[in-house]
Amino acid sequence: MNTTTSPTPEPEGSSRPARLIQNEATTEIPVHLLFRDEAEPRPVAVGPTVVGSRPGTGEQPRLRRPVPAKARPLAEVDPALVERAARVLPGAAGVFAGACGAAGCVVTSWWAGVLPPVVVEAMRLPEWAGAGLGPAQWAAYAGAGTLGLFGFGGLARGRTGRAWVLGLFGRYRGTVRRTGLLWVNPLLLRRRVDVRLRHWRSEALPAADGSGVGLRVVVLVVWRVRDTARATLGVEDHETYLRECVEAALARIPVEAPGAGRGSVEAAGEALTRRVARDAGAIGLEVYSVQPLRIEYAPEVAAAMHRRRIAALDAQHRATVLTSVVDSVEDTVTRLTMRGLVELDDYERKALVKDLTVAFCAGRGEQAP
Repeated sequence: MNTTTSPTPEPEGSSRPARLIQNEATTEIPVHLLFRDEAEPRPVAVGPTVVGSRPGTGEQPRLRRPVPAKARPLAEVDPALVERAARVLPGAAGVFAGACGAAGCVVTSWWAGVLPPVVVEAMRLPEWAGAGLGPAQWAAYAGAGTLGLFGFGGLARGRTGRAWVLGLFGRYRGTVRRTGLLWVNPLLLRRRVDVRLRHWRSEALPAADGSGVGLRVVVLVVWRVRDTARATLGVEDHETYLRECVEAALARIPVEAPGAGRGSVEAAGEALTRRVARDAGAIGLEVYSVQPLRIEYAPEVAAAMHRRRIAALDAQHRATVLTSVVDSVEDTVTRLTMRGLVELDDYERKALVKDLTVAFCAGRGEQAP
C-alpha cells in the first residue's frame, strides 16, 4: 500500500517538524516516532484523513470484479418450422382410384361408340351404336382421366431410413416417414431426406494447438437428421452447413500437437463434439461425436517442428542416460566404500568417480545404436 506524507500542526515548543504517513483507511503514523532519539514519545495532534487514489500516481490499482463474457448467441430458425407428420393414404387407395379412372375412360369410349370392336368383344360389353363425342362424353373423359392421373400419379414407395419432405407452393406440409406403398398428393413437391445414422470422414482441415502452431486435422463426424423440416428448409444444404460448423469449431478449440497423450486427444474430441452439436442442433442435426483421426503439422511448419521434436527427444534421452550413469556411479562408489574394499581420500574419490563416469558413458554410447 502506498502512503503519502501530509504536514500536520507542529506542537508548541518543538523544533522538529511533525510529519505523518497516512494510508487509504484512516490510519496515521507519525514519522518522527519511527526515528526518534528521545526515550519518551511526544503527543502529536492529528486528525483523521482519507487519502483517495488517483490514476497515474503509482498507487496499486483497486481490483474490480471480473465481468463475465457475453455468451455467443445461438443460430435460430423459424420456431414454427418443426417436423410434423403429413397426411397420406395407403397405396391401395391410389391404385383403386387409378383403376376407377381407367375404367371410366373405357366406359366413356363405349358410350361414345369409339371403343374398338375387338375390345368390346374381349370385355364382353353389350352392343351399342354410340351417342358420339358430345359435351357429356368429353366431361366424362376429363373426370375419369383426372381421377386416373391422381390415383396413379400419387403412388410413392417409402423406404426404411428415408423420409419425404412435402411442400405446396413454398409452404411446408409435413414429413412422411412411413414405409411401403403410399399415396401422396401429386400436387405436393417431394424432397427425399436420408434420416439414417451417417458418418463423414473429412479431408485435412486447418487447426491450431494451444500455442498457435498450425495443424492439419482429419476428423470423423457421426451424425443423423433429427428434424427433417429444419434440415431441409432451414438452410440451403445441411451437409455443407455441418462441414462449416466443424471448421469453425476447429478454429476456436485448440487441438493437441502430434505425439500428445490419448487423454488430450479425447478431451479435444469431447470439446469439438459439444461445440458442433450445439451449432448444428439449430437446424435439426444430431451430432454424436467429432473425433480427430489424424493430426499433423501444417506443411509450412512441419520441417521446423520435426527438428524441434527430434531435438527434444534427444535432450530427453541424454538426460535419462546421464541420470542412469550418475546413479550407477554413486551405487558403485557407495558399495566399494561401505564394504571396505577400498579406502579413498577426496582426491582418489574424485578420480574414481571421473573414471567410472567416462566408462559408463562410453558403454551407453556403444549400446545406443
